[in-house]
Amino acid sequence: MSAATSRWFAVGVGTAARRALAERGGLAFTLTFYAVIVVVITALWRAAAESGGGTVAGYDATALTWYILASEAATVALNIRMIEVVGDDIASGAVATEMLRPASVLGVRMAAEIGRALPRLAGCAAVGVVVGATTVGAVPSAAGLALSVPALVLAIAANLLAQHAFAAAAFWVRDARSTWFLYQKLVFILGGMLLPLETLPGWLHGVASALPFMAMAYVPGRLASGHVEAQLLVVQAAWIAVLAGVAATAFAAGERRVQAVGG
Repeated sequence: MSAATSRWFAVGVGTAARRALAERGGLAFTLTFYAVIVVVITALWRAAAESGGGTVAGYDATALTWYILASEAATVALNIRMIEVVGDDIASGAVATEMLRPASVLGVRMAAEIGRALPRLAGCAAVGVVVGATTVGAVPSAAGLALSVPALVLAIAANLLAQHAFAAAAFWVRDARSTWFLYQKLVFILGGMLLPLETLPGWLHGVASALPFMAMAYVPGRLASGHVEAQLLVVQAAWIAVLAGVAATAFAAGERRVQAVGG
């Protein structure tokens, strides 16, 4: 990425972040929703750990609580129906209009979505720390929690890139409404949002570990739960590179199609 591209991308992120902060009602709703969700899910996991002899797949009640706090923050910070929104914009011709700009359509949209997500992510992280401290006490590992911070940012970048790659199907099928439902379930289960991947059956655990969805929720959860595994950040970065290539290729092909058929 050139210096000029980096600058306009940073400007786009900053502008979107300021707008997100100004929408106080929406931000308050997101944080309230996050708080309710994590209080309920962490309580269920703590009960499961207590009934299972103190641990679940090697995670004790404290580790499970901090895992969920991070994995949920990585997903709640995003628009759950982003694929549908992008698909509708493609079908309506909004993306065709955006193609008239000199900047990349995908790049502009990624900058805007990352900017919108960062304030929500920061708010969810703050709420999560409060919930964790009041329910189970100190984090299992301060180093793990520190690593989970960049992991959360990388998680939303990976998630957004994958959603745009999925949504690009609308260049051909004109409707991505059903795609988002399948995608979210993949993130929920194979991405480790609802449960650590170690709780899955052996074969499914192996499959999930080899897919990009694990970079979107499992990695920040795993780190926040006390597992100091810095190599997971490298895994996230690698998946981001792959997903960026897939999304860019899909959008480039879709834009060529729009130009060929006249929108």
